[in-house]
Amino acid sequence: MLERVGQYVLVLIAAISLNFFLPRAMPGSPLQFLAGEDVALLPAEDRQALLARTGLDQPLMVQYGKYVGSLARGDLGYSYQANKPVLTMLMERLPWTLLLTGSALLLSTVFGVIVGALAAWRRNGWLDHATLTSSILLDSVPSFWLGMMLVAFFAVQWPLFPVFGARTPWSSLTGWANVVDIARHLVLPVVTLTLVSLSGTFLVMRYAMLSVLGEDYIRTARAKGVSERRVLYKHALRNASMPVFTVFMLNLGTLVGGAVVIETVFAFPGLGRMLFEAASNRDYPLLQGAFLMVTLSILAGNILADLVYPLLDPRVRVQRG
Repeated sequence: MLERVGQYVLVLIAAISLNFFLPRAMPGSPLQFLAGEDVALLPAEDRQALLARTGLDQPLMVQYGKYVGSLARGDLGYSYQANKPVLTMLMERLPWTLLLTGSALLLSTVFGVIVGALAAWRRNGWLDHATLTSSILLDSVPSFWLGMMLVAFFAVQWPLFPVFGARTPWSSLTGWANVVDIARHLVLPVVTLTLVSLSGTFLVMRYAMLSVLGEDYIRTARAKGVSERRVLYKHALRNASMPVFTVFMLNLGTLVGGAVVIETVFAFPGLGRMLFEAASNRDYPLLQGAFLMVTLSILAGNILADLVYPLLDPRVRVQRG
């Protein structure tokens, strides 16, 4: 366990460094977006003032040292564009991302497990062929294209759901009316993210179920006259769900990262859209803070999987012991 902790610490140190250096490796400069005009036309003293304001007038390694020191104090800095604390901005967007990605993860896991189990149970039948083909097709479809198609059909052609955002602009809805309004705005992005995420869980569940159905204890249960439904739910499904748990825990770690493409297509006010905006504006502190939060969530998901999986599968405890 100590070895695993050491590995996670090394990954975190590498991620912190990449969070700092990668944004600065992108073409362009924050000054182009802060100045609002051609930077070359600005007087030298104005350019110097902007550099001093953002701390970009100092050597790169000095900036890096201050960045690491600020992180040690829990300070993520201030956004160049909004001039607000990065942590405050992250906390404002995080609930929306968790609502969107959490809903999609729950739905894709439930449907993936159910459909994958039934497809394996009816192997080589019409359901197996139809679901396997649909899964491969959905996995190859770009998420932005699928999102735009849903908007075109269910928001423009048939205006059943809102086109963008998380709430109706300039509305003063409260109580259940506000909940319904948010739910209507969630439908299209959640459906899009669920469909593009479904194939992974489905395929893992299908192949795990096929493997379990060939085990000796399944044949023994059938030889004893156990009903097919009991064999499916009590014996096969429980054991086949272990790999799905691993996929779920890994996906859980990516919740905070949101879905940059989906949130951008639907103008959803989550962390993913904020990442896109920060990258477009070369807002280094905001990019660093957002990437760090994503990194920490992925590490937390992996650590949680390492801790919980041995409790669910005693064989792992024996191997590690």
